[in-house]
Amino acid sequence: MDKLTFKELAIKILEEEKRPLTVEEIWELAKKKGYDKLCSSQGKTPWRTIGAQIYVDIRDNPLSPFVKIGSKPRKFFLKKLASETELKKIEEKEKGKIEGPKKLNYSERELHPFLTYFAYTYMGIYTKTIYHEKSSKRKYSQWLHPDIVGVYFPIEEWKSEVLDFAKEIGSSSIILYSFELKREIGFHNLRESFFQAVSNSSWANEGYLVAANIDKDEELMNELKRLSTAFGIGVIKLDIENPDSSEIIFPSKHKRDLDWDTINKLAEENPDFKGFLKRIKVDLSSKEIRKEKYDKLFEGEELIKRIKK
Repeated sequence: MDKLTFKELAIKILEEEKRPLTVEEIWELAKKKGYDKLCSSQGKTPWRTIGAQIYVDIRDNPLSPFVKIGSKPRKFFLKKLASETELKKIEEKEKGKIEGPKKLNYSERELHPFLTYFAYTYMGIYTKTIYHEKSSKRKYSQWLHPDIVGVYFPIEEWKSEVLDFAKEIGSSSIILYSFELKREIGFHNLRESFFQAVSNSSWANEGYLVAANIDKDEELMNELKRLSTAFGIGVIKLDIENPDSSEIIFPSKHKRDLDWDTINKLAEENPDFKGFLKRIKVDLSSKEIRKEKYDKLFEGEELIKRIKK
């Protein structure tokens, strides 16, 4: 039998079982049937990889074969096997997401774990919260400190010899990220929020403005797109009801060169950022990522419970 991608594996299992399944159930059945051996790569948490690929396919592919069924636990099924009643319920639920104003009963700081989850699960980024209150009290600090910083390591993908070679020739083997978080983005705070993200992200390879509630007004979205294109800042929408449905609305423009003057100023001003840089150096030297030294990663269901408390 030919090799299978995780997406193809999920389709095969769902076709054979003819019932909605969680990603954990899909993987367990794949092992029982021996299909797991047909996947070229498995990793430590293959069920999470299956879930990530299904979510991305549902989000980005209009012709996706998958549908989401229920929420506790979240299950997946194939459109061609779902009944008309099930599909109608799904459509009605999706229409209900085109909502009016929401009462925001969460703080910006409570959104940090949601971004950490999305950044790690879907972007391969390790994040670190930068606590502004630890910085020296200077007037310009609001437009200097990002809320969260992140790093992408090639350690798990590159051979040890390649990492050593990149280090010797002075090639950048990591990508640094800057994230500015807001509870919401609307006309009332669009420009201030966006240009704060521009200022706070000037040092990084990629910068993002992140919010949980973004006004769907067409004019605002057009302006947000224009600003993103002009200044290279990406936009991420967090979904606090279903963290796996969070998405990159506009991608960030990658900058090859880092702003070392700003990096130095940030390290002088904030001990969290200085510690972040030291941690990266240690992990690169040891070729081993100490995950516990970065922001704690909570699972999707646990994230929802935390914010509803």
